[in-house]
Parts: sequence; C-alpha cells; structure tokens
Amino acid sequence: MRVHFIGIGGIGLSGLAKFLQNDGYSISGSDMRATPITDELIQAGAKLTIPHNREAIADQELVIHSAAIKPNNIELRRAREAGIRSISRKEALRFILKDKKVFSVAGAHGKSTTSAILSSIMATSSAIIGAISKDFSSNVRIKSKDTVVFEADESDASFLNSNPYCAVVTNAEPEHMEYYRYDEQAFYQAYSDFINQAKVRVLYREDPFLARLDVDAKWLSRSDISNIEYTLKSGLPYTRFSLKGCGEFEVYGFGEHIAVDASLAILAASYEMDMETIRRNIKNYTGIKKRFDIIKNGKNLCVIDDYAHHPTEIKATMQSALEYAKLSGKQKITALWQPHKYSRTLDNLEGFKACFEGCDELIVLPVWAAGEEEKTIDFEKEFGRYNLTMADSIFENRIFKNGKELKSIDEGVLLGLGAGDITYQLRGQA
Repeated sequence: MRVHFIGIGGIGLSGLAKFLQNDGYSISGSDMRATPITDELIQAGAKLTIPHNREAIADQELVIHSAAIKPNNIELRRAREAGIRSISRKEALRFILKDKKVFSVAGAHGKSTTSAILSSIMATSSAIIGAISKDFSSNVRIKSKDTVVFEADESDASFLNSNPYCAVVTNAEPEHMEYYRYDEQAFYQAYSDFINQAKVRVLYREDPFLARLDVDAKWLSRSDISNIEYTLKSGLPYTRFSLKGCGEFEVYGFGEHIAVDASLAILAASYEMDMETIRRNIKNYTGIKKRFDIIKNGKNLCVIDDYAHHPTEIKATMQSALEYAKLSGKQKITALWQPHKYSRTLDNLEGFKACFEGCDELIVLPVWAAGEEEKTIDFEKEFGRYNLTMADSIFENRIFKNGKELKSIDEGVLLGLGAGDITYQLRGQA
C-alpha cells in the first residue's frame, strides 16, 4: 500500500511512517524543511518532498497528516480532489495498532522518558515513542510483531485510539486545554476512557485526579520510592533508588521525577518479565535526545538541551540542573528559555514566573509560535526579578540580538529549555 505523510518530519508522524515502512508499505511524505529525521527517512527509502508541494500527491492510496496540518494545505487539497482517502494521525492509529499488544504510556509530563525506559527494559518489544532513544538511536524500534511500547498523546485525545493492553499514566495535569475547549470535565473524561480501555494499568497515585479513580491497577506512590542517590559516571548523571517490593535500581538521569518514571516503567514491565531481568535491562537505557541531553561537557562549560516547555517540567529540570552543578563543580546555571506557544505561555504564566528558581541568569528567546497568532507578552515586566536577558537567537553558546553578538556563555551549566528549534540553535544547526 502506498501511503503519503504530510508533516512527516514531526517526531510523532515519522514514527508511524517508519513503523509502516518496516511492514512493507511504500512511504512518501513532505514537510516544511529538511531535518535529521527527514534525512533518516530518505536513507531508509522513503520518497520525500521539501517543502510541501501539490505534485507530491500522485498515485498514493492513503494520505495521513499531522494535527498541525491545516485543511487548506496544498497537498491535502490535492488528495481530496484526486479522491484519495485522507485521515489524521489520530485516526491512523486505529489500523496501525489494532492487532498489537500495546503498552500505551500517557501523561502531561514524563511520558517520553517513561516510554523510553520501558522500551529499554522490554528489549524484545517494538517501540514507537515521541523522542530519540539513545538506546536504539531512533524514535522507533522494530522487533516483536505483536508487542509495542507506544507513547500515547493526550493533546488531541489520540491516546483513545492506541488500543492499550496496558495503560501507564504518569499524571493527568491539565494541558493542551485549547483542544478540550478549556472544559476540564471533557479532559478528565478522556483520561478515564483511556484507562478503562486497558486490561491492565499502572497509575501514579500522587496525581489528584488519578487518585480518585476506583480501578484495579498497579499503583505507585511517592512513598514507595526510597534511598534516592545521585552520582556521576564519566560526567553522566545516574539515579539510584529502591522501589518497594522490587529492590534497588540504577537508571540514567537525575531527579525524583526520573525515579518515578523509572518505577512506573518497572511496574509496567513486571506484567511481562521477572524483576531480575528488569533490573538488568534498565541499564540499557542511556537517556533520550532533548531530555537532560548533555551535548557538550567541557572543563568549564556543560551545555544541556531539554524539551521541558511547561512549568512543571521546567521546575523538575531545574532541580536536576542544580544537582548536576553541585556534583560537577560547575556552579553557575544559565537558563535559556524558548517559550512554546503563546497560548501555553499565557495560560501558565504564573507557573512560568516561578519555575526558574535557582538559575543565576535567565535568557529568553522569542516565542516559538507553532502556528499560533502572535500575542503581546511583556517578558521584561513578568520575569524582571530574574537576572534577565532578552535575546533573538543563540548559536551554540553565543547569544545574539538584532544581528549582533551580545555575549557568550563560557562557564557553568547552560540549560536550554523548550520544544521549538532551540535544540538546533544549541547544536549550531539552525
């Protein structure tokens, strides 16, 4: 079957494209610009068009598009004119995962890390996750034809189409509320429906909504985790902890949230394998790209790239950075933040104003709009209590404004935070 993906360079859609390509589908696709993800797809044999082009639609039998694609997209319009069936990524999940045993991981925060750790533990399963796992150097791993670890997305309620055998929920903090029309009842109902679809469940009891559910599950409480210790190995972060009834573990990364994510993955994997195998396989996990991702670690400067783009995530990442700075001796922390979406920034403004505690300097880049209409936010007023610098861009560790270099960050920890193109700027690829 010939399938075309509009927006194929996105982490979610590219994962499905790779998965179907392995199953023998003929894959084509398009996106606005070339990226390492599109390069990888081309090397694997996919026919890609950059940027979107009406001529990319020819003889395909199915078109799948990302949620970001607007109805007037030139390729989507061409597909409709040609009578080619066109569906969203959300709809496509139904047939892609319908006959699989899916370990479906959802939650506002931590789902990528939990999915990646679970993928490393369940080493013979296939995986489709929303980040690049350093264990298998991709967002997709093809092994088992039957069992799949899948990172499920609540942003458009597509997790309801993930056919969960095991539902793992890290938390249910309201996020992406624009999709749910700011109706919390609708938001929480989607989570309830997702959880109730599954035959088995792993849930975090510290989340207020999850704690109220009367369902049979393996429940994790923060009190189940003890003896948390942090250590550096060759400059890389590791967390040791004990999990009630399961023993001691060591996992890549820093922070209580890492111990929680790992514990959820351990409990989910225990439906499939014994604890000693889990204890051994969790050491396969070596982090994921853009999650406390140490991209430079010199004598004086450490550069860390992190996808955190919500106050809860930034606060947890800041705590990890403080711990890293203390253990590494690189005491100064410069937080570099690229706000993601005007709606998210305004909806969570009070949380953002409080989540950078501990940094010695805060550098704010322009908002990554993600297609949204520009809105006015007075960052200098709202974040003035920090040692604040407003900038236009960064190239590796050099900060620019109005086309001129303001300064370079040469010591301490430079912590990049955001879900836009900041990751490419930090790497000198933008």
